[in-house]
Amino acid sequence: MTAIRPRRTYTVLAVLALLAGILVSTPATANAQDGEGSDGFTLTILHNNDGESKLLPDEGSDPGVARFVALMKQLQADAAGDGVVTLTSGDNFLASQEFGVSLAREGALYDSVALSGVYDAMALGNHDFDMGPEVTARFITGFDPAITFLSANLDFSGEPELQKLVDDGLIARSTVVVTGGEKIGIIGAVTPLLPNISSPRNVSVSPVLPAVQAEVADLHGLGYDKIILVSHLQDVAEEIELVASLEGVDVVIAGGGDDLLKNEGDTCLPDEEAVNPYPIMVEDASGAMVPVITGPGGYRCIGELNVTFDADGNVTAAEGRSVGVGFDVEPDPEVQANVVEPLSAAVSAVDAEVIGTSEVALDGRRPEIRVMATNEGNLMADALRAAATNLADEFGSPVPDVAIQNGGGIRNASLIPPGELTVGTTWDIAPFRNFVVVGEVPRDTFHILLEQAVDRIPGAGGQWAQVSGFTLTYDPAAPAREIARDGDCSLVGNPGERIREVVLDDGTVIVADGQVVPGDPVVLATIDFLVGGGDCYPLTDISFTKLGVSYQQALANYISMDLGGRITAEDYPVDGGGRIVALHPEPEIRTVTVQAGDYLRKIARTHLGDENRWREIYELNRGVTQADGRALTNANLIRIGWILQLPAM
Repeated sequence: MTAIRPRRTYTVLAVLALLAGILVSTPATANAQDGEGSDGFTLTILHNNDGESKLLPDEGSDPGVARFVALMKQLQADAAGDGVVTLTSGDNFLASQEFGVSLAREGALYDSVALSGVYDAMALGNHDFDMGPEVTARFITGFDPAITFLSANLDFSGEPELQKLVDDGLIARSTVVVTGGEKIGIIGAVTPLLPNISSPRNVSVSPVLPAVQAEVADLHGLGYDKIILVSHLQDVAEEIELVASLEGVDVVIAGGGDDLLKNEGDTCLPDEEAVNPYPIMVEDASGAMVPVITGPGGYRCIGELNVTFDADGNVTAAEGRSVGVGFDVEPDPEVQANVVEPLSAAVSAVDAEVIGTSEVALDGRRPEIRVMATNEGNLMADALRAAATNLADEFGSPVPDVAIQNGGGIRNASLIPPGELTVGTTWDIAPFRNFVVVGEVPRDTFHILLEQAVDRIPGAGGQWAQVSGFTLTYDPAAPAREIARDGDCSLVGNPGERIREVVLDDGTVIVADGQVVPGDPVVLATIDFLVGGGDCYPLTDISFTKLGVSYQQALANYISMDLGGRITAEDYPVDGGGRIVALHPEPEIRTVTVQAGDYLRKIARTHLGDENRWREIYELNRGVTQADGRALTNANLIRIGWILQLPAM
């Protein structure tokens, strides 16, 4: 379905960034094709990606959405092109304490209010489905005026609430924006990994290339010869690879990465080194050069690309800049009054509600929470088991033997110091819309689940299991489980030989010497994300009872009621208490201290022998709170003195 809508008065910003050294990089002004183009049509594209609910200002890092909107409106008014369009390539919101407050209020989500009237079209990213289809729908319908959300490779027919939005034109494969007397086709696409890393439920995903190519053909058939793809494939390298097989797309705006593209004099993150100039020019399947752009997330930058088309719709030139959203920008008064101020007040109230104290530091750091048992992981898993136990009579469900929380669902990425814990603390730890479930799992399936949990070691993976009610012994040197990582999770190689011993707290042996001991099923408490196939857990064919309490509420209840408001070092020791034991040799953890002049590519080149492994370092350390209280959230922003973990050689 293609929706046609005129361009609104306000467009929005765009952040521009691309991956260095992957194909052909060009200077700020690029000749895209042979041709004069002197009397052509010039389109100004303003864009950004991965806003991820960074609505509130955080001095020194996040300028906040009110400043972003103010600068975007100014750039829209000052645009030099014959027409202007404003786009975002997805991950428009993200689970967090702030988003939880937004969910709890009546009416439109604060993210929807803040971004209303800013964009001409918005792509859907994986995080836009993290809270389930109902929240996706609430986000979309909260915009005033209404706006079209895009994805060519998603089928919404299995979710009636979202399918209605398709029928109403609020979700489409593509849309057409009229600006400067020209019609611009906009196509959306999202990563095929969506079902494994988010919670789209019955939204089905298809391969990107054929879906986009078919939509290009439809738009060309209708006479539209200026086409932009806004895609969220998780890594700009994916978009670059896509372009090489694609024909008919004139500009690609990538999402899901955090790469800084800029030219000399650009103001986006001025103290940081760019990975490439803006834009990157990539040759498509027909031999045409296509500008590919992306940028840092969190409303910190706006990308501005001026693209000139000749009379036949061919790109003859592309130049642009990456504009920083500074703290000197006066916040947009409407967004400040209707979003920032009430949200700040609500978050402060949540932060002030004390539910207990801890006499020990709680370790939710990365990579620790994704490679070993930690006391914070133990606490979260215990909270799931306690919730399922306490609600068993009410729901007529079995009392759980064990509980598992995936490390990827624990999000504070920091060491919480001893002292008071608030409701806000639990939101920081458990921000997603995950609900506690309980069900009986055959022992063979439980064994496969645990093989899946440890398959990324020595690397860090979100599927790592934090456990309650049993001890686990595994061999990190043994063959790992090998599954397809293209979205279907099918076994493609070794089924896994790492799990050696599994013993319940009551002494029942589930696995001995790598073999499953026959016996009754294991009653498992966990979260609905995992039973829906998240992180490729093999639980989709098993019936679970949903207990009506979120994992955040389970954690808050466990601290305040089950533990009486007191977390002790005896119950939650800093070493994780031996719940998970890795047989030797254990994976070596290597670190490097950031020095003056360092950047991730340089560190990867120096310590790993391959500068292209910079993204592994980034993902391993992303969100980890450093000694200065800051965290790595931008691949182009690392600070002297930070200690970064290195991946295995």
